[in-house]
Amino acid sequence: MSRYASMFARAARAGEGVFGAFVMLGDPDLATSAAILELLVENGADMLEVGIPFSDPIADGPVIQAAANRALKAGVTPGDCFALLGDFRRRHLAVPVGILTYANLVVAWGRNDFCRRAAEAGVDSVLVADVPLIEAEPFAAAARAHGIDPVLIAAANTPPARLAEIARLGGGYTYCLARAGVTGAETEARFDHQPMLAALAKAGAPPPVLGFGISMPAHVRAALDAGAAGVISGSAIVELVATRGADRLASFIGAMKAATRRQVAA
Repeated sequence: MSRYASMFARAARAGEGVFGAFVMLGDPDLATSAAILELLVENGADMLEVGIPFSDPIADGPVIQAAANRALKAGVTPGDCFALLGDFRRRHLAVPVGILTYANLVVAWGRNDFCRRAAEAGVDSVLVADVPLIEAEPFAAAARAHGIDPVLIAAANTPPARLAEIARLGGGYTYCLARAGVTGAETEARFDHQPMLAALAKAGAPPPVLGFGISMPAHVRAALDAGAAGVISGSAIVELVATRGADRLASFIGAMKAATRRQVAA
C-alpha cells in the first residue's frame, strides 16, 4: 500500500480529514527549510507538498513567488531540494511527500531523470502544475515508471469527460481547486464542489484534496463538509514562514489539523 493510501485509510479509521501543508524548499535557506519540514510534521501535518524554487511559477500568487525568489537568491537548486527531501525521508518513513513543480524544471532534467531522482529521495508524487491535461500522459507515464504517483488538478468547472481522464491518469490524490486563479490566501475559497466530487468518485479518481485559498480552520471544515478527503494549505503557511516565526507557524498547523477532527465530531 502506498503512503497516500495508508494515510487516507488511517484518517478514515480515525474519522477525520487529511491536512496537507505546502512550503517552498530552500526558503529562506536549506537549513531553515529542513527545520520547517520537521515542525510541520510534529504539529500535525499528515502530508507535505513542497515546491522547488523556479523563476516563473505561473500557478502561484505573490506570496509563493516571493518564497521561490528568496530560495533562488540563496542559491538553492533542484539537486539541493532532492538532497533535503532524502534527509527528511530517512527520518520519516510514513509521511507522504509530493512535489508541486513546473514543466520547465522537469523537462530540463528529462522527465525520466527527474522522476528517478525524486524516487531516490523518497518522494511519493509529482504534480506538474502548468502541463495541460492533453499533454499529461508522458509526464504521468514517467512518474509511474519510477513508482511515483502523478497528481492531476481538477476544478469545479472541469467538464465530466476531462474529470474521467483525470481519474484515469491520476494517482495518490486529486488536487481540487477551491477557487479560480493563482495560489493565495487573500481571495475567499469556495466549497460548492459537490458535482465535481461526485463525478470524480464515479470515475474512480484518487481521493479529492482541496487547495488554493485554504487559510483558516473554517475552510478546513467547509471543505470536508463539501465531501473532500482533506485540504492543502500553502500561501498562509509560506507567509508565516516569512513573517511570524516558528511558534505562530506551529500554532497554525495545530489549529488546522484540529479542524479536521472537530468537523467529524460536529
